[in-house]
Amino acid sequence: MIRFIVTLALSLVGGTLFTLIHSPLPWLLGPMLFAFLGARFLKKVKPLWPSYLRDTALIIIGYSIGLTFTVNTLQEMGKQLPSMILMTVLLLLFSALIAYCISKVSGLDLPTVLMGSIPGGLSQMIILAEDTKGIDLTVMTFLQVSRLMIIIFCVPLLIFSPLFGGDRSAIEQIAGVSARWSDLFPNIFLFAIVCVICAVMAKKIRFPSAFLLGPMIATAVLHLSGVSGPALPSGLLDVSQLLIGTYVGLLLRPESLTHKVRIIGLAIISGCVLILGSLGLSLMLSNMHDVTAATAFLAMAPGGMDQMGIMAKEVHADIAIVTCYQIFRTWFIYFAVPPLLRLAFKYLMPRDKVGNEPVPRS
Repeated sequence: MIRFIVTLALSLVGGTLFTLIHSPLPWLLGPMLFAFLGARFLKKVKPLWPSYLRDTALIIIGYSIGLTFTVNTLQEMGKQLPSMILMTVLLLLFSALIAYCISKVSGLDLPTVLMGSIPGGLSQMIILAEDTKGIDLTVMTFLQVSRLMIIIFCVPLLIFSPLFGGDRSAIEQIAGVSARWSDLFPNIFLFAIVCVICAVMAKKIRFPSAFLLGPMIATAVLHLSGVSGPALPSGLLDVSQLLIGTYVGLLLRPESLTHKVRIIGLAIISGCVLILGSLGLSLMLSNMHDVTAATAFLAMAPGGMDQMGIMAKEVHADIAIVTCYQIFRTWFIYFAVPPLLRLAFKYLMPRDKVGNEPVPRS
C-alpha cells in the first residue's frame, strides 16, 4: 500500500506540474515521466502500479471512443479499407527497414531488433518472443516500450503545434464546457455494466486489446442502435490518462540492459525516424481521402489506440477514423505478423536457435 501511495503521489505531482506549464496531455505525460523517474531514483520505496488500474482506464477510454461511431463513419471506413491495408503494410515495411539498419549499426541480432520495432504490438511480441529461441527479451521489450514513450511525448507536441494548424488554447475554446457529472445518470449504469462484461469476455477469448476493444465495440453497437450514452466529464478522462501514463512510465527498465548508452541512443533515433515516416504516410493518406492532417497523422502514428484516441479527442480529429486505422493495424499485427515473423526467422536465425515450431497456447 505504501508503494502504491508513493506512486500515486508522484503521478499527481507530475500531472499537476505539467498542467501548470500548459503541456499537451498533462495527465498522461506528467505521471508517465514522474513514475519513470521515481522508479529510477527511489531506492527505499519502489513504485508499484497494479495492472487492473490500467485496465480500468482502458474501459473508460473504450467507452468514450465507442460513442464517436456513427453510420456515416462506418460507411467511410468501408471505403477506406484498401487504404488501411496499404498504409499498414507500408508502415510495417518501414519499421522493418529501420530494424535492419539498427541491427547493422549496433551488432544486435536482426530478429530481436525486428520484434522490438513492430509498432503497436508489445503484448503480442512479448508472447511471440517467449516462444522463439534466440530472442533477447530484455532488449526487445526495451525497444518496444521506449518507442511507445517517445511517441507519447513527441506526437502531442507535433499535433498541438502550428504544423497541424492549432495551438492548445484555441482547441480548449472549441471544446467549450465539458460534460457535467449529473449528466451521466442514469444511462451510465447500463453502459458501465455492458462495458465491464464485454471487457471480461474479450479477455477470456484472448481478444487483442480486450479492455479497450471490448467496451468500445459494445458502446458503438448500443450507440448505433439508438441507445444514448452520456459524454464523460473531462475530470474522469484526466483520471484515465493518469492511470495509463503511470503504468507506461513503470514499464521502461534501462538498468537491465547491457550497452545501455548505445541501445538507448539507437532506440531514440529509431523512434524519431518512425515518427517522421508516419508523417510522410499521413500526407499520403490526407491526399487520398478527405481527412484532416491531424486525423491522418494520428491514424498513422505508431502508438497505442488508447493514447491516439485521447489525442484525437483533444484536437477534435475524427476519432472513429483514427481508431479504425489503429484497430486494423493491431489486428493485422496480432493475426498476420507472428506467422510471417516465424517464417522469416527460419531464414534469419540458425536452425539450432529457432528450434521446433512453438506449440500454440491454449
